[in-house]
Amino acid sequence: MRVLLVALALIAYGVSPPVVAQTLLISPPDSVTSQLALVQTRPTWRPAVLRAAVPLGLVGAAYLGCQRDNMVYEMREEMQEETRKVFPRGLRTDIDDYTRHAPAAAAYVLHFAGMRPARGVAAFTICYGLARTLNNTVVSQLKKHAAVSRPDNSADLSSFPSSHTAEAFMTATLLHEQFGRQRPWVSVGGYAVATATGALRMMHNRHWITDVVAGAGIGFLSAEAVWRLYPKMARLVPGKLGQKLVVVPTYTPGGAVGVSLAVR
Repeated sequence: MRVLLVALALIAYGVSPPVVAQTLLISPPDSVTSQLALVQTRPTWRPAVLRAAVPLGLVGAAYLGCQRDNMVYEMREEMQEETRKVFPRGLRTDIDDYTRHAPAAAAYVLHFAGMRPARGVAAFTICYGLARTLNNTVVSQLKKHAAVSRPDNSADLSSFPSSHTAEAFMTATLLHEQFGRQRPWVSVGGYAVATATGALRMMHNRHWITDVVAGAGIGFLSAEAVWRLYPKMARLVPGKLGQKLVVVPTYTPGGAVGVSLAVR
């Protein structure tokens, strides 16, 4: 049984099955234990790098759609043409203005309903405010730099990336980190709403598929960056000051959501 557990552990840490078999057959138990200890010392940054590589790659590939005469550009044109055939007048609903906030709202509802979170409501709110600030900054700067016209209005050069989709995936990722690791159905629901938000932006004929893909990548990365860095940032705040900080979610007319920070 011990040998079987060691073999499974080695495979889980990325050692190929042939190497595992060779280690177990020709190595004494002490060598197996040493091999497992060696594998456990592998750098912990690799999963984080791989986790960031995929959305970064998607954002980079989507950016190619901003340039003419390439495969990505042709693909976005064809997909938007098909969308126009199915929804020639677009959708007469503004529900996507609200679905982008839905995962964040769900996180607060689940918290106050008694579901055990990964972090307290104050810490989650700070992460939400910081992630939203980072997300909006990156999106606004890319909009200015790319200057891509919208499908429904060539004079509007703010199409790339989709801010609605970016915020939807940002909030969905925060919901995943707060509750979804122990309850996968929460993550599925959050990302389903985020995906629907991006699809609605295309059905409205307000965005290209490349805008939506880039927005999803940016939103995910913004939330992940803040969530991972928050513990280190929190340690920089003096203990007594941290106890006096009060974080309150705010909402202003027009759909803007944010946080207020006060010292009591």
